[in-house]
Amino acid sequence: MTIETTSGQMPVASTIFLVDDEPGVLKALSRLLRAKGYDVRTFTSPEAFLADHDPAVPGCAVLDISMPGLDGLELQRRLTAAAGAQRPIIFLTGKGDVPTSVRAMKAGAIDFLTKPVDDRELLGAICRALELDAKSRHDHAALDAIRSRLATLTPREREVLGHVVAGRLNKQIAATLGIVEKTIKVHRGRVMEKMGVRTVADLVRMTERAGIGAEAIP
Repeated sequence: MTIETTSGQMPVASTIFLVDDEPGVLKALSRLLRAKGYDVRTFTSPEAFLADHDPAVPGCAVLDISMPGLDGLELQRRLTAAAGAQRPIIFLTGKGDVPTSVRAMKAGAIDFLTKPVDDRELLGAICRALELDAKSRHDHAALDAIRSRLATLTPREREVLGHVVAGRLNKQIAATLGIVEKTIKVHRGRVMEKMGVRTVADLVRMTERAGIGAEAIP
């Protein structure tokens, strides 16, 4: 299904991954979600899901909490531990186990629903999960773009960048680096151009978003 988030991001195609060892549950949930226009992939075991899982595919996972072999919490742990696999998760349970639900939510689950699942509750949880997934992917893409731009800077330009985001004037930078102010202006202009910004404030925000403080820039 293609969704558009409330944050105004571009629509993305998302998939709902259903993992449950009860074929009847898988059939009922997949029928409901496909009727709502979602792309659905079903798995009867956590192992089958992990073997097929591609974290690059947008979407969320709806997992039974109690399954033979790996249970839902262990599957959640493995997904969280895998690089780039921060898949939003909704848990289903037939027991209403409060301590388990608390552990699941603390580990980052979107919701914890009791079977038989109310259709509206499930669809609402999926909507929230897909919005979170879309935002996370948007933020990661933006961060990758910033890092790619930083990688195009020469060593001298990175030096100048560090001084600029620290709030120093061109003449101060020139004195520190032992070069003329005119050259600093040239480097500064190239930094702004390569980073795709017009103001120092924007430049500071970009470096902060990348987790780079002025003291960390050579």
